[in-house]
Amino acid sequence: MAKRKKSTFERLQSETWNRQQRRNLAQQLSSADPGLEVVHADAAGIDVGGASHYVAVPPDRDAKPVREFGSWTDDLRKLAAGLNSCGIRTVAMQSTGVYWIALYEVLEAAGLEVYVVNARGTKNLPGRKSDVQECQWLMKLHTYGLLRNSFQPPEQIRAVRNLWRLRDRWVEECGRAIQQMQKALTRMNVQLANTISDISGVTGMAIIRAIVGGQRNPWELAQLRDRRIAASPEEIARSLEGNWREDLLFELKQVVKAYDFYQARMSECDVEIAKYMALLPTHEVAEGNKEAEPELKAGTRRKNHPAFNLRSELKRILGVDVTCLDGIHVMTGQVLLSEVGPDWSAFPTENHFAAWLELSPRREVSGGKVIRHVKPDGRNRLANVLRMAAQSLCRSDSYLGARYRSLRGRLGGPRANKAMARYLACLLYRLLTKGQAYLDRGAQHYEDRRRERERIMLERKALHCGFRLVPVK
Repeated sequence: MAKRKKSTFERLQSETWNRQQRRNLAQQLSSADPGLEVVHADAAGIDVGGASHYVAVPPDRDAKPVREFGSWTDDLRKLAAGLNSCGIRTVAMQSTGVYWIALYEVLEAAGLEVYVVNARGTKNLPGRKSDVQECQWLMKLHTYGLLRNSFQPPEQIRAVRNLWRLRDRWVEECGRAIQQMQKALTRMNVQLANTISDISGVTGMAIIRAIVGGQRNPWELAQLRDRRIAASPEEIARSLEGNWREDLLFELKQVVKAYDFYQARMSECDVEIAKYMALLPTHEVAEGNKEAEPELKAGTRRKNHPAFNLRSELKRILGVDVTCLDGIHVMTGQVLLSEVGPDWSAFPTENHFAAWLELSPRREVSGGKVIRHVKPDGRNRLANVLRMAAQSLCRSDSYLGARYRSLRGRLGGPRANKAMARYLACLLYRLLTKGQAYLDRGAQHYEDRRRERERIMLERKALHCGFRLVPVK
């Protein structure tokens, strides 16, 4: 039986908290004795800055409870030593830009438990804001357990994450260089992009490099066509009859050099990423996930893919093959490893993991009613690739593809992408925590279940109106 909602009179007569009580709690918190239970007795607060950091400890631990330290390494070590001498065990600080990272590593090496908190949860500082007040406010909130720690992967995973994000920037720069090449060719009326699907492929780059090398004869350039190109040599030759302006040729030459530079940086990142991934421990692969892996030829790689067998490395480290999920590409699996790592103990349930990805709904509630849905301020990198993975299921003949098409028909594109990305995140959580293989039940299975649900719903509606559905023979 559903529980009856209390009326306003009953709620005010009971011991539940009303607005005046909550206002009194806020006033107590800003006072010297808020009357709350102490959760972290040995807590300190740090206001992180670019040039210096303000540190606050309990008044009974030091004659000068608030001190300022410089941002250079020697002062950071003095800061950590001072906290240890005061008996501090846990520290809270805001994630201010990238200034907190060096401080975090020094405090972590000193054996302190560091809480990196979002500024959204600490912004309600009473009175006029200053650096001294900020660190004291952080210490007070942390002492009474009112701050939530942000997820931080282990040190080895952070190294892989930094290198993978650097490589991702080089990939983006390569994409911009390709756009500049296409723009320069179009301005010279060289319509190569209308003849072949990708000018950065084997045929496109061979023709562009020949143009930069001084070749202007379209029929000679057309002979560089790969046999897999659908366009005929004559069609390619006709598209290569341009005006060959010297300034645009110079621009094309510069962009090709930049493209080669970014490609070389990507290859160097691949070597470093492979080295760090080889140091990660091996997880036992579940029986249902053991299958033969295709070998990658030495010195070869697919476009924008690392020059080593990334799939087998991910399977070795994670213990499961995440690419068994439709829409989850091997590059998506690498983002998963670099952002989270193989240890998911920081997320008690799949709902916690989805909330960390900002894929769970955030609501503003007033008086027990949802006022509006709040759009998150930032985007999680892993959530972005999961959205793209969800969108790729549009034409997939699988259970996940049928589910995505059903969601898109009911919710529209953007909302369906987010909902399906959350479902993929939950499936990944189950794979990596349970270690079981994923079995695709097919699109027909989902359609049969959907029709069964519709039939049951129609029967209930008909019965409610005094009718009965009779199946057509």
